[in-house]
Amino acid sequence: MSMYGRDPWGGPLEINATDSATDEDRSRNLNELDRAALSRPLDETQQSWLLGPTEQKKKKKYVDLGCIIVSRKIFVWTVGTILFAAFVAGFVTLIVKTVPRHHKKHPPPDNYTLALHKALMFFNAQKSGKLPKHNNVSWRGNSGMQDGKGDGVSAAIKDLVGGYYDAGDAIKFNFPQAFSITMLSWSVIEYSGKYEATGELNHVKELIKWGTDYFLKTFNSTADTITTLAAQVGSGVTGEDSTTPNDHYCWMRPEDIDYDRPVTECHSCSDLAAEMAAALAAASIVFKDNKAYSKKLVHGATTLFKFSRDQRGRYSPGRSEAATFYNSTGYFDEFVWGGAWMYFATGNNSYLKLATTPGIAKHAGAFWGGPDYGVFSWDNKLAGAQVLLSRLRLFLSPGYPYEEILRTFHNQTSIVMCSYLPVFTSFNRTKGGLIQLNHGRPQPLQYVVNAAFLATLYSDYLDAADTPGWYCGPNFFSTEKLREFARTQIDYILGKNPRKMSYVVGFGNHYPKHVHHRAASIPKNKVKYNCKGGWKWRESSKPNPNILVGAMVAGPDRHDGFHDVRKNYNYTEPTLAGNAGLVAALVALSGDKSIPIDKNTLFSAVPPMFPTPPPPPAPWKP
Repeated sequence: MSMYGRDPWGGPLEINATDSATDEDRSRNLNELDRAALSRPLDETQQSWLLGPTEQKKKKKYVDLGCIIVSRKIFVWTVGTILFAAFVAGFVTLIVKTVPRHHKKHPPPDNYTLALHKALMFFNAQKSGKLPKHNNVSWRGNSGMQDGKGDGVSAAIKDLVGGYYDAGDAIKFNFPQAFSITMLSWSVIEYSGKYEATGELNHVKELIKWGTDYFLKTFNSTADTITTLAAQVGSGVTGEDSTTPNDHYCWMRPEDIDYDRPVTECHSCSDLAAEMAAALAAASIVFKDNKAYSKKLVHGATTLFKFSRDQRGRYSPGRSEAATFYNSTGYFDEFVWGGAWMYFATGNNSYLKLATTPGIAKHAGAFWGGPDYGVFSWDNKLAGAQVLLSRLRLFLSPGYPYEEILRTFHNQTSIVMCSYLPVFTSFNRTKGGLIQLNHGRPQPLQYVVNAAFLATLYSDYLDAADTPGWYCGPNFFSTEKLREFARTQIDYILGKNPRKMSYVVGFGNHYPKHVHHRAASIPKNKVKYNCKGGWKWRESSKPNPNILVGAMVAGPDRHDGFHDVRKNYNYTEPTLAGNAGLVAALVALSGDKSIPIDKNTLFSAVPPMFPTPPPPPAPWKP
């Protein structure tokens, strides 16, 4: 019996009650049915029955930004994020603006910085020649415009307009003037960061250039070899019966000078030439970024140093006028000093070899003591040269063949620093604490400021070399002891002394009012006072009408006494060399130790060091 029904796929379905087909037949029939079903397309009803309802695919939406097309969803999220970030930033800004703030005030400038500003102004007041528009000394004007243009001047010298007057007169002494420029340049090379922090870097560089421009006029600076050098402009010799108008006999404003100003030339002046070479060489490092000018200075320095070596002799022989005012006791210290600066300016090893020649060092006094050993001044540069070359050993260590003499210089520098300390008795001190480097003689401050500079500088060298101090015999002293020495001496000069007087004009409330200085003592009142006409201002007991801001006077005596009298130059006269040392010491002490020395600028022209190995030992022989 069979039963027929409807095949859901559209065909008849036959079910046999009695199925006699074998398993193999049934399997074959099912496979045929499967193939038949797969070969026929399914309508929507059949698909929905098998697969269930289909989901309609969502269509993505995009935003056209012109240059790109982005998904709308990404665009919305991006814009939202930006708006949220802007809101948060604005909210934070609003809080910061509305919440009261406590500004951390910068500490007021220390006394050394305040005094530095004033000490530099002294150089503006000492300028000779056609002054710049912004010289900032209202009572000074153009002067010395005929210097070097008279009869009897070598053809190689075109004019000698410019430079600086030495002190309270109108003489230009090139020997101490050159030392002053070298000192200013050295201080800039080491402490340019501090000058910049005080806003005085451009000012001090302008002062240096005023000096070097003048020095380049004192000889034929375009030549490689010279035979003549101008040593001095003006005259100061005054005999008992002399009535010849000159820079010491007359008391006149430099702007009103109408008398002849002779030029003193020299033909064998090793000390002067080597010091001027040092000044130009040091300045060439200061102006290394101005390549043309720096090269000009180096050439001039090279010519001068060659002249100093070729034409041996002191610039102040016998009873010369130079010997009366700025006598040089020798020139071997200038060979060491000038040779060191020439080496740093050029990198030429021949200069280093000369500066470290034992014979030259011996004649300079490097191996013996004496009462003035360690006293750094316009006359004796040995102490400064030894500090300078100790720097080379500390930072570059050139080794053989220089090591032995450099080690000697380094050891001698340590001894000099020991001599400055009050625990030793190398130098006496006044009851007020001022060290007597010139053994009680007049005008002590110029030597004190130089020692303060060297002590501070050497302590900074040791700090930069990660050396905590140095030995004085068996005793170890920290670098802070050197700074303490320097501070006590400069503090004395700035007013911490028994008289409570500042020896820097214009600093503090109590300072000398009768400075020995012609231009400062004569009023600028459109009246031209002749040679003797100005004597009444020299004799006047009234304070100077013009304040010579920043001038460090000669200083007190060995008993801390001081006479504020215009005619007594041993107390009240300032000098270029003294103020240069003051400037150097002040900038070294100014600020804090967060601005270290510039370790690299001094070595900018020095080639890489590859020490020559020492010669091998002699062959062994039994």
